[in-house]
Formats: sequence, C-alpha cells, structure tokens
Amino acid sequence: MADIFTEFKVKDLTLKNRIVMAPMCMYSSDDSGNVKDFHVCHYNTRAIGGTALIIVEATAVEKRGRISGNDLGLWDDSQTSGMKRLVDEVHRYGAKIGVQLAHAGRKNETGEDVIAPSPLLFNFKYSTPREMTQEDIDVVIESFGQSARRAREAGFDFIEIHGAHGYLINQFLSPLTNERKDNFGGGIGNRRRILKKIINRVRLEWPMEKPLGVRVSAYEYDASGNSTEDISMIVNMVKDYGVDIVNVSSGGVIDTKIDAFPGYQIAYGTEIKKKTNMPVIVGGLLENHHMANEIVRNNRGDLIFLGRELLRNPYWVLQSSRKLGIDSVEWPKQYERSK
Repeated sequence: MADIFTEFKVKDLTLKNRIVMAPMCMYSSDDSGNVKDFHVCHYNTRAIGGTALIIVEATAVEKRGRISGNDLGLWDDSQTSGMKRLVDEVHRYGAKIGVQLAHAGRKNETGEDVIAPSPLLFNFKYSTPREMTQEDIDVVIESFGQSARRAREAGFDFIEIHGAHGYLINQFLSPLTNERKDNFGGGIGNRRRILKKIINRVRLEWPMEKPLGVRVSAYEYDASGNSTEDISMIVNMVKDYGVDIVNVSSGGVIDTKIDAFPGYQIAYGTEIKKKTNMPVIVGGLLENHHMANEIVRNNRGDLIFLGRELLRNPYWVLQSSRKLGIDSVEWPKQYERSK
C-alpha cells in the first residue's frame, strides 16, 4: 500500500516521496524577473528538508503577464541562467524541481497593458482589462512555448501550466470571465481552446518523455461557474495532447469568500482523478502527516501539495518521517544526529 513516503514515477520523473511544494509567489525579484539569492536559499531549504518535488512559483511568460512587479519570469533568454542556477542547486540537495508557467491576465497588479478574454474587472484593486485580439492570443500561446524552451534549457524536471486561481487561462475556461463570441468563447469546447493550443505549443519544446502538468480550479464558488464535472470534462478534452498530471486547487476566478479548512479541496481532486483516470496532486491547508498519509493510502490523491505549512516548516518531510517511525527516509548527513 502506497503512503507519503512511497516513490512515485511519471514519465522520466521519479520522486522519492509524495510531497510536493506548491508554487507560491515570493514577490522577491524585481523588474528584471530574474532569480535572486533569496530564491536559491528559499527553495534549497525545502530540498534539504526532504520535499520530493519543488514547483517554482508562478513564472510569467510575458512581462505583461506578471501578477506583481516582483515576479519571476521566463519571458526572455536572459532569465534562463538564473533559473539554471536554481535548478542545479535544488538538484544538488536531492529534490526534483518544476516551474509553473503563468500569465496573470486581468489579475495583473503592474497596470501595464492588462489583457483578458473579456473586459471584466476582477475588483477595484486591479485595472479593467482590454479584450484580447486574435493577435494577443497568438502572442500569449507563443510566449508559453518560448518559456517552455527556456525551462528545458534550464534543466527543469517538470512544467506545470497554470490554469487556476483566476489567471489568464482560467479566465478563458470560466463562463464567469469569458463572454467572447468567437471560437474562444461560448461553450466549454471553445472555452478550453486556448489551453489546448498552449499545451500543443509547449509540447513542441518540452519532450514527450518529460512530464507536463496543468493546475486547475476545480470549483469556482459560484453556481454559474465551472464545477468539478466541468473541469473534469475540460481535462478529458486536453489530456491526450500531452498532459500527465493534474494539480487540483479551487477558487480565485471571482472575488468571493472561500470557506477554507484542512483538506477542503481533497474531494475535488478525488473526483477529477476518478472522472479522468489521471494522477492528481491534491492539498489545501494540510499540515498533519496522518491526514496526508490517509489521502495517499486510500487513493484519494497521488501526490500531496503543501503550501503554507512548508513556509512554516521546511523540514516537514523529515519531521513527519521521524514521528511516523519511518527509518528508510534519508536525512542530510549534517542533520543525522537529530533523526
């Protein structure tokens, strides 16, 4: 029976356990979008702490696709060397590393040429976006492809396409934010069109033997928004174009309150797993190792993402192995005396 300390393999990627660091914006770059010393220290610490897969925060594929003016980017070749440094350092400490390629769309706080599928305001913290032209759509699709090339050149093990939390791809997927009348709007088949085209373009740069994931918001906390059934349908429509795993989250599409509690998103992930027959990464305010273990043991999710808990405790994996009496987990030599 699998548990959180069981290896997991997808394509050419083998993870030493089932714990994934969720991508979380650190707002620690500058207008260049380059990796800084903080990023190396931050991600390395979680690698030392035993996390199997670290997914680097939302990384902009266009400068106008940043969430904030301090986001990391892969929109320019000059950013590749910093990412390679980060990848090499994380690898040195025994973890695998992925990058989440993202475009903020209307949730861009920088105010520069804010674009979206439809000119709908998220809230008054942001600018009203302009509706994207076909040329804008083509540029964004190509930007994902070029960023995937740079991710490959930097040596990443995994790419995740950010289709969740109300950012640009999610804005196309959701009927709450997509009022287009062309072939990128309307029914669910049209709304998922940009995701399909982005996957196809990314796969021209990202070898088929390397895993590709998509993060989704499985529920939008509005009766008129996408449901888990809708998102499962979208995943089934695009999975054959080269998607290997789904990272299941929720919300962020509209400005609404979410009743969050430990494990509040697990059921969404389990349902998508069943309806798509695909491996899923699940999580949501998890911090208890027994709860995480139960999810994997009962096949409710294949991998567990931790976010805030890994900010609080970068050594969660090592400490959990000690509490559960798992002797097979390898500790860094420097820390073995505390095992």
